[in-house]
Amino acid sequence: MSVVYLITYPNGKIYIGQDRTNSINYFGSASSAHTAKDFTPEERRNFTIKREILWESDLASRSETTQKEIQLIRQYRSNDPAIGYNQWPALEIP
Repeated sequence: MSVVYLITYPNGKIYIGQDRTNSINYFGSASSAHTAKDFTPEERRNFTIKREILWESDLASRSETTQKEIQLIRQYRSNDPAIGYNQWPALEIP
């Protein structure tokens, strides 16, 4: 089963990604360096993140899953550095 998930960090910023195995232990591939700069060493000692499934499919191809991921990144604006940690696709400036 393919899923597109939303990770919420303690600072309220989000990351949207996909997992084509729906592993319960997978929490995305957001850049560690990019994320870590928002947390002090003390804050990094103990924190909780939330993983929410936004979309799932037993039949979607890799391409369809990626298109859904892109759609949701844009919808939630998780590629806006003020909102989230997605660095791709690039933020569209109107």
